[in-house]
Amino acid sequence: MTGPRMSEIGARWRLYRRELALAWSGGGGPLLALGFYAAVTVLVPFATGPAPERLAPIASGLAWIALALASLLSLERMFERDFEDGALDLLAMGPASLEAVAAVKCLAHWTAAGAPLALAAPIAAAALGAPLTEAPLILGTAAVGGLAFAFVGGLGASLALGSRRGGLIIALIVLPLIAPPVIFGGGALDAFAAGLDWRAGFLMLTAYALAAAALTPFAMAAACRNALS
Repeated sequence: MTGPRMSEIGARWRLYRRELALAWSGGGGPLLALGFYAAVTVLVPFATGPAPERLAPIASGLAWIALALASLLSLERMFERDFEDGALDLLAMGPASLEAVAAVKCLAHWTAAGAPLALAAPIAAAALGAPLTEAPLILGTAAVGGLAFAFVGGLGASLALGSRRGGLIIALIVLPLIAPPVIFGGGALDAFAAGLDWRAGFLMLTAYALAAAALTPFAMAAACRNALS
């Protein structure tokens, strides 16, 4: 590899480690998301009743909805912190392109928050009464769906840069975009529970996540450039 190419790869790796360190050291974003997820799991039986025959049919769907909502909690900090302290200007002038910076930030966000939430999803669903046979598929759909949530969430976070009510704007932008993963993931779990072919829903979910990972960094970079100009 050439020198500039190695420099760009090194810059991406350093940025990835920096984002992970910031996510776990300041503000408790991932822990807040996990706490919210646990709270929803605990509160649902109070609203619907603790009867297993009532909770079991909706357990997987509720776990997915809670996962989607929990993924919104730490999105505002993805770009706003660097925008306020000037680090985003330095990143824009660095060896890595802004598109690469946006993609790395989303991957780090998924690693720090999405992956722990995906690991918690089978536990939450089982606590609500979902059969243990669904646990591997719940984990797989939650991991892939979490990747989609990270990239479309990054898009919302970049478009809200500099606004006074960034959290509200992010929610308004992101909520319609996370509906397809919820539909595809929940559909795959429903098909599996009914003994039907669940692969179509899982493949649609995977395609959505890959499309988000491929396309949204360009929009995020454009939004960041607009905010910095």
